[in-house]
Amino acid sequence: MDKSPAPTDRQTDRSYHHGSLVDALVHAAVELIEVYGVEKLSLRAVSKKVGVSPGAPFRHFKTKSELLKAVAEQSMLRLTQAVNASLAAQTSGDPVALLGAIGRGYLNWALSNPTHFQIISSRTLIDFHSSKTLVEQNDAIYKLMLEQVTIGQAAGAIRGDASAHDLVVNARAFVYGLARMAVDRHFREWRVSGDPRQAAAEALNLYLRMIATSS
Repeated sequence: MDKSPAPTDRQTDRSYHHGSLVDALVHAAVELIEVYGVEKLSLRAVSKKVGVSPGAPFRHFKTKSELLKAVAEQSMLRLTQAVNASLAAQTSGDPVALLGAIGRGYLNWALSNPTHFQIISSRTLIDFHSSKTLVEQNDAIYKLMLEQVTIGQAAGAIRGDASAHDLVVNARAFVYGLARMAVDRHFREWRVSGDPRQAAAEALNLYLRMIATSS
């Protein structure tokens, strides 16, 4: 029989390197939110789930809000990856098709990661603008969209009765609204049947036809 003593809290804490502990805490936070909701999340609960001492999370996050911001930063990295992957898979250079690829990347990510989507979307849970990662990567997606709309308008492929910026904001609002309805399970109340992903994809295609100069 193994009579070696059980590891102490300090020994357990030391088993994590700086980065791996942060990743573990973020992962545990998402899992706890999915089960109990964000309101019941606490640093103590996260430390218990990870198996470290109650004080361990405070070396990296002073407050629950800071931990949620780290979750949002992870979410933004994954969203950026999803958008870039969707763009890379788009074989057509048509600006409307590329704008659609950005939208599909966003929708697929949001529906696959509803908890991450909920946190990154909230401005009451996180201080979005205090994070360089969140601001810069959100701005990068805005610029991707603006580039395609500008090219499309110059080529006569996208309607020109609104500024490129206004169309980008409109497109973002539309895709965000679709994601919100799907994640919050509102489709049924609006008589949308079938698979939510397919329904969202069809709605996006309809929107793209509406802003294009020809269908």
